[in-house]
Amino acid sequence: MVFGTGIAAAQDVKVAAIYTLPVEQQWISRIHKALNAAAERGDIEYVFSENVANTDYERVMREYAEQGQDLIVGEVFGLERAARKVAKDYPDTAFLMGSSFGPVAPNFAVFDNWIHEPSYLSGMIAGSATESNVIGMVGGYAIPEVNRLMNAFMDGARAVNPDVKFIVNFIDSWYDPPKAKESAFAMMDAGADIMYAERFGVSDAAVERGVKAVGNVIDTSGDYPGTILASALWHMEPTIDKAIANVKSGNFEAADYGQFSFMGYGGGSLVLDEALVPAEVVTATREKEAEIMDGLFRVNVNDARPVSDN
Repeated sequence: MVFGTGIAAAQDVKVAAIYTLPVEQQWISRIHKALNAAAERGDIEYVFSENVANTDYERVMREYAEQGQDLIVGEVFGLERAARKVAKDYPDTAFLMGSSFGPVAPNFAVFDNWIHEPSYLSGMIAGSATESNVIGMVGGYAIPEVNRLMNAFMDGARAVNPDVKFIVNFIDSWYDPPKAKESAFAMMDAGADIMYAERFGVSDAAVERGVKAVGNVIDTSGDYPGTILASALWHMEPTIDKAIANVKSGNFEAADYGQFSFMGYGGGSLVLDEALVPAEVVTATREKEAEIMDGLFRVNVNDARPVSDN
């Protein structure tokens, strides 16, 4: 089922976003950035709520729907059932939600940060860089959205360095830099000389100990000069722009927008510091990137919880 007649060309699409954390948090910041870009172009009217507790999320969703928002964007990992109930109660409102599960007709579409491809490439760089053959990985929660990126990173590192070992820990928080930093220090004490910084705090520890790090979702190299070898970036613009266009044309439907985070759609990319990465590693990584873009290499998707090597 698709929505009927669309929105008149002269009328902006009204979009509301609901975030459980501050808009500065890396995952959420990418959605917020894409929506702000659409607002600055004049494509949408954009409002948002941040730091919304899971217990308040359903209420805020309903308030935005009652206000007549055309599209409501958010992430419902901790409240899937409640969010889908709201969407069912407002069939004329389009919902685009970060979710571990599938879409539901007529109006509940889902997305995710499918940046496993650049994560694999960043793993190649890390696997080539480690001298101790031990890489530390600090994650937030062991959910599919995190697991698949970490597993792809590990696959990339092992592809270039079969001897590499991993120390993996989840801090069970999306934002606890002190806890992430403490976990990173423990991994360095155990021999890790490259850190996978899935959470804030890890790169701070890397700077203090003089080891290198690999970033995730956003580019933090400017904040940690000389430390970040590479980062797998998520670009939410292709997902957001597609959803807005569909709402405006009356063609929005329940669908999985995950593919728009793939590198081929511009939803993911690799950034690296050529001052820190040897030229031959840069070349090998870019060659593999070209294979991905040409459809000649497919990065494995593994949603299982990654574990430390024995």
